[in-house]
Amino acid sequence: MANELEKENAAIAAMEYVEDGMTIGLGTGSTAKFFVEMLAEEVADGLVVRCIETSEQTRRLAESLGVPLIPFEQVDRIHMTVDGADEVDSNGNMIKGGGAALLREKIIANASDHM
Repeated sequence: MANELEKENAAIAAMEYVEDGMTIGLGTGSTAKFFVEMLAEEVADGLVVRCIETSEQTRRLAESLGVPLIPFEQVDRIHMTVDGADEVDSNGNMIKGGGAALLREKIIANASDHM
């Protein structure tokens, strides 16, 4: 339960950096799910963003909630990506679990200004 609260709090903190006009990478997993749900509420209230999903799971969630998606190939800049990690050190280095979306997550994260 505490772990889920931490993930939700991480998503809340990430939302503080979101601004109109941003292109945002959407990670995969429970932390990203919280973020996509919060982002969808802001989009419904008029926030204008473009997003790039890192997995089919995230694509389906974002589409179902009305979060606008664009293909990676049409992006010239990704302002930020929000994704969870198993561990993060004081330098911002992350250890991510191995999953089906890991390669695409790494590609999107590497192309992002901020993670």
